[in-house]
Amino acid sequence: MLTAVGIASQIISARGRFVLQVASADLEPAAAHLRQYDLENPPRAGSPAAPPRLFAHAWVGCVGYALWLLGVAYAISNGLVSLDAFNRGVLYGARVQQGQWWRAWTCLTLHLSGPHLAGNLLAGIWFGYFAGRQLGAGTAWLLIVVGAGIANLLQGLLGPPWYRSAGASTAVFTALGMMAAQTWWKGRREPQSRLRRWLPLGAGVVLLGWLGTAGRHTDVMAHALGFGVGVLIGWAGASTVIDPRLARVPQWLAGLAATAIMALAWGFALR
Repeated sequence: MLTAVGIASQIISARGRFVLQVASADLEPAAAHLRQYDLENPPRAGSPAAPPRLFAHAWVGCVGYALWLLGVAYAISNGLVSLDAFNRGVLYGARVQQGQWWRAWTCLTLHLSGPHLAGNLLAGIWFGYFAGRQLGAGTAWLLIVVGAGIANLLQGLLGPPWYRSAGASTAVFTALGMMAAQTWWKGRREPQSRLRRWLPLGAGVVLLGWLGTAGRHTDVMAHALGFGVGVLIGWAGASTVIDPRLARVPQWLAGLAATAIMALAWGFALR
């Protein structure tokens, strides 16, 4: 259709989807023609939407997540690192405000008890697996690690100096928010009702309220921040600007970057 009106374009494949590219000078007229085409050719009612692409090997990222949590717990409990490693890695508002940014990431691998570790291990594997199926194991865990760290950093910088926190639950809710936003944003152009279009975000908020506020010592603010940052990252990652660029990054390289972030943070903590 664009060729017929004299606008040069090309179609590329990105993450299992087709992306239409035009020169920046032709962006506005091309968009206007495409909108007019959609108005003149509405989709037929009941036409099934193409199923979303699902990535294989999502379990690989879950194995990496489990190894990090169990490995750090084993190293600290068996004295393989310095005796004050837990105190060096926990999120402590006063220390973060003094420049110890790495605590925003190291605290994700620290837990206060066996049940605390087991709960975050199971929940992280559950949500991380589905995020890996949706985005690829490497990309999903890179975004989870970055998003959870940013949420913890905000909590440490903006919260009171006495604030302390540990655990991977921030990462769990970052994964939940990211999946909800991805599903909502990518499905917004499908022929469906407004209620169904907003259902993924609504379901994410319900799960946040159900799982993120239970328990006597639950850090509700950390869970809410993790979910909020996850929503922003999921929405940005699904945009036509970032999505094709993420698709060009190999999954193994994204997974290696996620591991490098955690290793770098612990390197600063133990130096």
